[in-house]
Amino acid sequence: MMSTKVIISCAITGSIHTPSMSPHLPVTAAEIAESALGAAEAGAAIVHLHARNPDDGRPDQSPEAFEPFLKVIKQSSDVVVNLTTGGSPYMSVEERVRPAAMWKPEVASLNMGSMNFGLFPMLKRYKTFKHEWEPAMLEGSHDLVFRNSFKDIRYALETLNETGARYEFECYDTSHLHNLHHFWTEGLVQAPLFIQTCFGLLGGIGGHPEEVLHMKRTADRLFGDQYRWSVLGAGRSQMQVAAQAAAMGGHVRVGLEDNLWLDRGTLATSNAAQVMRVRQIIDGLGLEIASPSDAREILALKGSDRVGF
Repeated sequence: MMSTKVIISCAITGSIHTPSMSPHLPVTAAEIAESALGAAEAGAAIVHLHARNPDDGRPDQSPEAFEPFLKVIKQSSDVVVNLTTGGSPYMSVEERVRPAAMWKPEVASLNMGSMNFGLFPMLKRYKTFKHEWEPAMLEGSHDLVFRNSFKDIRYALETLNETGARYEFECYDTSHLHNLHHFWTEGLVQAPLFIQTCFGLLGGIGGHPEEVLHMKRTADRLFGDQYRWSVLGAGRSQMQVAAQAAAMGGHVRVGLEDNLWLDRGTLATSNAAQVMRVRQIIDGLGLEIASPSDAREILALKGSDRVGF
């Protein structure tokens, strides 16, 4: 569905990048809240949130770890909050779903298929680490399958549907779109579907323009006008993929979860910096950015008054 208003989502910290890779990666609850609010001020309508252990930056999927920054964000902004159910690929689905089940956000991410999840190439780029868990996590991805079985996906949907949350369906390959179509025909998910096609992660589809087109054409064939399309490009493909999708009527995701850099050799000093960069692309295409209220209307969200925080 073509729209002149582009939703910018910003993924604030994630679980892939580690504290040693950038001094600008938010780790503490205060840093995550500040960075999320900065992204919202810069133009992000949605912030996608993970939590981390404040002492060593390790991914933390306990609901209690989310509470401090959720309350600050809610009190300070009308930005749409999207909570991860991806957590870390080293976690069980039960652990990953707990924060969204407790806090009942307007949007929860949901990975739509199992996949190899290769983070080990980053070991060539980074040689020194602050914490022992960082290189161990990257090395372990040589033999890592990020499990998202049909049983796992069904568990997440049956747990979260009763909260009224909608989903950011994360699709890293064509098969994930077909998996989503299965659950749609089963009646476990409702239109409009918010489909985030993800490019450039080792184990998923690449970031070539033809691959972006392939995912869009497949989604068009499977879902017609019953979905809203967004993209994320990992690493250096971030802005190129975003530009292509925005020009085609889609929405975009940026943020330090997906890419630590702003330009070649230049670290992004904040999530807001990436939001402002993609906003320049959107403005250059003659399009408008969507406000949080626009995003709620486009995605048919329940509203911030019905969340659990």
